Amino acid sequence: MSRKLRFFKDQISKAGLLSSVRPVTQPDVELEELEIQLAEHENELIEMNANSEKLRQSYNELLEFKIVLQKAGSFLVSSGTHAVSERELDENVYSNDDYVDTASLLEQVEKTVFVVFFSGEQAKSKILKICEAFGASFYPVPEDITKQRQITREVSSRLDELEVTLDAGIRHRNKALASIGVHLVKWISMVRREKAVYDTLSMLNFDVTKKCLVGEGWCPIFAKAQLQAALQRATFDSNSQVGIIYHVMDAAESPPTYFRTNKFTNAFQEIVDAYGVARYQESNPSVYTVITFPFLFAVMFGDWGHGICLLLGALVLIARESKLGTQKLGSFMEMLYGGRYVLLLMSLFSIYCGLIYNEFFSVPYHIFGLSAYKCRDTTCSEAKTTGLVKYQDPYAFGVDPSWRGSRSELPFLNSLKMKMSILLGVAQMNMGIILSYFNARFFGSSLDIRYQFVPQIIFLNSLFGYLSLLIIIKWCTGSQADLYHVMIYMFLSPTEDLGENQLFWGQRPLQIILLLLAMIAVPWMLFPKPFILKRLHTERFQGRTYGILATSETDLEVEPDSARHYDEDFNFSEVFVHQMIHSIEFVLGAVSNTASYLRLWALSLAHSELSTVFYEKVLLLAWGYDNLVIRLVGLAMFAFATAFILLMMETLSAFLHALRLHWVEFQNKFYHGDGYKFRPFSFATLTEDED
Repeated sequence: MSRKLRFFKDQISKAGLLSSVRPVTQPDVELEELEIQLAEHENELIEMNANSEKLRQSYNELLEFKIVLQKAGSFLVSSGTHAVSERELDENVYSNDDYVDTASLLEQVEKTVFVVFFSGEQAKSKILKICEAFGASFYPVPEDITKQRQITREVSSRLDELEVTLDAGIRHRNKALASIGVHLVKWISMVRREKAVYDTLSMLNFDVTKKCLVGEGWCPIFAKAQLQAALQRATFDSNSQVGIIYHVMDAAESPPTYFRTNKFTNAFQEIVDAYGVARYQESNPSVYTVITFPFLFAVMFGDWGHGICLLLGALVLIARESKLGTQKLGSFMEMLYGGRYVLLLMSLFSIYCGLIYNEFFSVPYHIFGLSAYKCRDTTCSEAKTTGLVKYQDPYAFGVDPSWRGSRSELPFLNSLKMKMSILLGVAQMNMGIILSYFNARFFGSSLDIRYQFVPQIIFLNSLFGYLSLLIIIKWCTGSQADLYHVMIYMFLSPTEDLGENQLFWGQRPLQIILLLLAMIAVPWMLFPKPFILKRLHTERFQGRTYGILATSETDLEVEPDSARHYDEDFNFSEVFVHQMIHSIEFVLGAVSNTASYLRLWALSLAHSELSTVFYEKVLLLAWGYDNLVIRLVGLAMFAFATAFILLMMETLSAFLHALRLHWVEFQNKFYHGDGYKFRPFSFATLTEDED
């Protein structure tokens, strides 16, 4: 039935007709009745196509014969010689050009008429064989001009009759296709649903009595009551004599993962699922990604002018979501529409970070009061590079606008954004390690808490947590200490006196203690867990000489690093190598991941500098000319650069970098992502590909 419907759809498309999308008033038909109807329509169409093809072939042959007679007649009259009894017409001479006729799709073929003179039957036989080999058609042409004209009139009359017959056949065929097209969409949907139902029924098994079907499936716990009600309703509607038995059973395999989302949270869940679907009942990163993802994007994209542009685009998509949701969009627009709420939050956080950076298309504004700096005297009123002194409390919110254009603008902003990136990175990595603790506690794995969570949190914070503490203390005290020197010599010579780099009392002994803790944390992660697993395995199978029979056809899948299940195939070397790789990866990752968060600083700086270049070297430069045309050209170039470079390319760049920070730096601390999605049977998810 699917094949027949595809045949109808192709025929309607070739005929240039459109399938009706209007709801039909025809009552629902049973599948058996529909099958009979489709078979009748198919046979009727095949017969009409065959008849039309025969008529078209006859028409083409007569048309060729008519042209041969015309060409031969003109040749014989002009030459004044006697004509021979056979004339040949060559096919397949030039390449074909397709064109659409008003009646049907025809193939235009250019052909050449040629004449062959010969003497004797033997030569005639050879010529005919050559013509047949090359696919040429040959037609007899009488020598008498009167007979030629008579035959031409007969052929023309026959051609007129065939044209009328062909037109009538095409009209009849189009009428039949139009009657099919009215119901085609409904029939395709019905067949697709029935096919999906039968595909699902094929997964069920017969019970021992061969009288009923038994099926196993997954069901969310919250939907058990709904499922039972649906099964009872199905039993009642079908007048079944056998009731449906619903039984909860234990499964050997891991259940699928299902998170209830709405139109707001769905896009964030898809971002996480693109990395890997969560293992059953492990922590879902998308809960935190809803806030952290757009915020880290905004740290790199911070400009409240550009943020307002993104906000307007997001609001347009949200305002038209009911209309856009029913349309078939292109790949780019579909991506934008699906992430409209992600775009909304990214724009709001960009406005927030832009206010902190005090950048509106790279221009600072005195929004939250006056600057904390003023000129030392009247001679520097127009200069921002020298002579500024602090005369009042710091600027109320964000970066003081007086930093813009000053001699120390870049050193100040670089220091600010670099340290802020480290603080945000260490905070997010700590959150990832803390989530690994909740995972381990939920699954009852005390080994993971004692020998994975504890040493990891100690190692990370002994080094980079301490660095974050130094940054905060330096900000609060205004110290001139060199943090690079402090961190480097913490490893090279931890007992050396800090001198002017000392930020607080007791800093040197604290550094020694933290360094020792970091060194202890590495073997703490590496050695205890594999040996404890080996001891637990030995105690469990001590004195046992026979193997354990599997309890089901599929054995339980065992995690290499889990203390919950152990069988006789325990391989100590494999577990030890796995733990060693995990430990080395974390130690090296703690350094590389912290450095990776510096991309927040780098992209924020790049975005700010690009905005400044376009503003000063394009817009202000053009505005300096007293010429309307130059100003309009400069404004157009500035708008183009803002829209396509800053709002499109920079948005995509910041999005991808925020994506990497979440997938690699954040999620690798706790997220396994080796589960699989719960995909319930649903007619709404059926697509044309399943035909």
